[in-house]
Amino acid sequence: MTHMINQWLAQMGWSAQKEQLAVAAALFAVAALAGELAARLGGPACMSWVQSRFGVRGALSSKHLPELLRFGAGAVILAFPLTILPFDGPALMVLSTGFSAALAMTVSTVLRIGGMPLWTCIILAITILVLTMAGALGGVGPLTASLDATALHVGMRRISLLTVVNFLIVAAVLFTATRVANHLMTHAVGRLSALDLSQRALIQKLGSLAVVLVALLFGVDILGIDLTTLTVFSGAFGLAVGFGLQKTFGNLIAGLILLMDKSVKPGDVVAVGDTFGAINKIGIRAVSVITRDGKEHLIPNEQLMTQPVENWSFSSRDVRIHIPVVIAYDSDLKRAQELMIQAAKASRRVLPKPEPSVWLLAYGERGLEHDIMVWIIDPEQGVGNVQSDILNRLWELFRANGIGLPYPQRDVHLHGEPLHKPGGANLPPADDGR
Repeated sequence: MTHMINQWLAQMGWSAQKEQLAVAAALFAVAALAGELAARLGGPACMSWVQSRFGVRGALSSKHLPELLRFGAGAVILAFPLTILPFDGPALMVLSTGFSAALAMTVSTVLRIGGMPLWTCIILAITILVLTMAGALGGVGPLTASLDATALHVGMRRISLLTVVNFLIVAAVLFTATRVANHLMTHAVGRLSALDLSQRALIQKLGSLAVVLVALLFGVDILGIDLTTLTVFSGAFGLAVGFGLQKTFGNLIAGLILLMDKSVKPGDVVAVGDTFGAINKIGIRAVSVITRDGKEHLIPNEQLMTQPVENWSFSSRDVRIHIPVVIAYDSDLKRAQELMIQAAKASRRVLPKPEPSVWLLAYGERGLEHDIMVWIIDPEQGVGNVQSDILNRLWELFRANGIGLPYPQRDVHLHGEPLHKPGGANLPPADDGR
């Protein structure tokens, strides 16, 4: 049957490349339209059926079903004319590219439904795309010849589809290798218990930069890019990048310095300006500080180098908290101070050593001003909650022992001037000008 179709097409003048290319473009458009209709019409019904049958697991995987229908229908529609009709030249390239891409996306979607990582799906999809195109064109040799024949001349340089495909494949492979190398290195460095957090973060940052640099050098060597032809352009481009990314490189160097001198490290509790919290990580551009409200502040690395920073856990994690308390003048001073110590020791986060202490600061306007001083070892858990806990306990103890707290009050004394002065005449009424 295929032989009869080929003879009939030859009699109709099928050998002209323009007619073949027009038919291939029409088939490509029909496949794209059919795939979109399949995704829009059959996608919701398939999603609801999978969710009702497999529950939560089905709901997670059903979101990829419209994509599966879209690419699967396109691959099926393009497969029949590609195997039956005698296409060649650009028309064969168009149909084989469309079919290979649709088949690769179909397999990738199936793998994603199965729970495979995205980067694995991308590698397998690219492999299937290359192998399918090679099979449709008659092998790897005809595939490379067809890709190299389609080229664009830009000045003295010739850029072919083969060059573009090589660039994309090399970039994808190097990107995947870089991600895998960074992941393995991060995991290996994280298991080095002999190093502290700052040293581990420094090694990870330097290792990541080294991996990226090696990947770039490999890519330039594999693609055969002649860097000497880009000397003038790279100089001007580097100068522009130097001025435009001055702050970025400054933050990069500042981050490396912070990791090397260990002035701040992940886990430290710091106060920078109005921001108070624990350092989550030190990135290439900024330091991530998580506050007690759950907000993550990104502070540029340069800011920690040039502005004053309070590091509550630099040399020691012990932090002293000051809690002001004012009692009435008619209270038992000694008993009140004993109750303050008792309330401080009863708090869960207060350290037993050094012991809590109470100082009498001043005879204030409203009462006797005291300062309760306690020590904690976990400032990342907050300090306001410790103060609240101690003051709540102290309120109950004061009420049970008759210790009074002063109320805000004002004494106003009015002094009126008499209408009759002793030994003098009556004062005339004031003239108000009326």
